[in-house]
Amino acid sequence: MGRKACCEKMGMKKGPWSSEEDRILINYIRLHGHSNWRALPKLAGLVRCGKSCRLRWINYLRPDIKRGNFTSQEEETIINLHQILGNRFLVLIFLGSRN
Repeated sequence: MGRKACCEKMGMKKGPWSSEEDRILINYIRLHGHSNWRALPKLAGLVRCGKSCRLRWINYLRPDIKRGNFTSQEEETIINLHQILGNRFLVLIFLGSRN
């Protein structure tokens, strides 16, 4: 049983994203949102899998992604939490950042 495959493997583009594809994905999500990742590529006119679009958006294109080095305050917080909680604090930070 299970789910139907999210996309036809034949004809799907794989590999690095072009700047044009990024622009198409960003514009589509700005206008329509991202409620259905499986349908998004076809609706947006991309020849990509829905999972690929979702991962590209979440990991690279979201406007709220913070890039670059940690500030001194963030670094101090990480060190303090690690001293108190050990590696467990990473799970708390990860779960908190998903909201």
